[in-house]
Amino acid sequence: MAEPSDRPMVNPLVTGVLVVALVYFARAIFMPLAFSLFVIALVWPIQAALQKRVARPLALLITLLFTITVIVVVGSAIVWGFSKLAQWLFYNSDRLQTIYANWATWLEGHGIAVAGAIEEHFNVTWLVGVTQGLIGRLNSTAGLTLLACIFVMLGLLEADDFRNRLCLASAQPYGELLLQISGEIGSKVRRFMIIRSIASVFTGVVVWMFALVAGLELATAWGAMAFALNYIPFIGPLTATIFPTLFAIAQSGSWQLALVVFIGLNVIQFVIGSYLEPSLAGASLAISPFAVVFAVFFWSFMWGLPGAFIGVPILIVVVTYCAHEPSKRWIAALLSGGQRARALSRGD
Repeated sequence: MAEPSDRPMVNPLVTGVLVVALVYFARAIFMPLAFSLFVIALVWPIQAALQKRVARPLALLITLLFTITVIVVVGSAIVWGFSKLAQWLFYNSDRLQTIYANWATWLEGHGIAVAGAIEEHFNVTWLVGVTQGLIGRLNSTAGLTLLACIFVMLGLLEADDFRNRLCLASAQPYGELLLQISGEIGSKVRRFMIIRSIASVFTGVVVWMFALVAGLELATAWGAMAFALNYIPFIGPLTATIFPTLFAIAQSGSWQLALVVFIGLNVIQFVIGSYLEPSLAGASLAISPFAVVFAVFFWSFMWGLPGAFIGVPILIVVVTYCAHEPSKRWIAALLSGGQRARALSRGD
């Protein structure tokens, strides 16, 4: 029989596993719900400002139209970029087949036996199909977007009433605490997305200019994809680097252009991600890089590409909540980075 001291360690573990399983298997509901709360935190200041000038239904309509427009612009940038890539691959299929056959011959001449298998099984139609399949998966998020928009509409309609209920005496002391934590989370999430948007626009412009200078075709498509994918930490910039590098090989048939593209894009991502964003974010949004990578891959496993996008905002929610709970402040300190972690350890 287990000792009584062992029981408290078993129950939280079992509870955690059950919660993770619930979130995974019920992702059709929890994923749109999480996205709707994320969007509400972003657009609520717009809704509140408009309600002071126009009727509440009109303010809600304007806020929803603005939200949908932003989502469509970002999503269309990715879909359009991959569509242009798929068209280019289709129209240059014979050229690509020749390039890969030459590479296979070169590898075989240097004693790499797998080259023959590559030459035999490589099919440009398969490559185009992979690209089109990726486009299809991006388009499949339309259902998620529709359900999330419904949740956003209902949430914005009830936001004022919910805030008033939290201020009732019967909801204290948790109501005021929840209001304080929610306000801080909303402020941090908005700041994170503003900084991410600035970095994404800057990344897209710089990648577009670099592609033009390097002589890489589809420069506008690469810039649009870099802009949109930069919203997904780690996975997005990695994808926006690998695809142009492989495309450089397909375009030129040589490794020199691919090396230039690979190094150039990595330098761009490193400078923007390591210097521009941290300088704009400041200490209040400082989060451990390991925690960011883990959050992106964990929520990507749970919810796919949408999970990778929302992983860091969820991490911000967890860190902010734990920072307000004395018994859980150590978790916020571990997940934070730099000066923020030291401030939490002092109880600031």
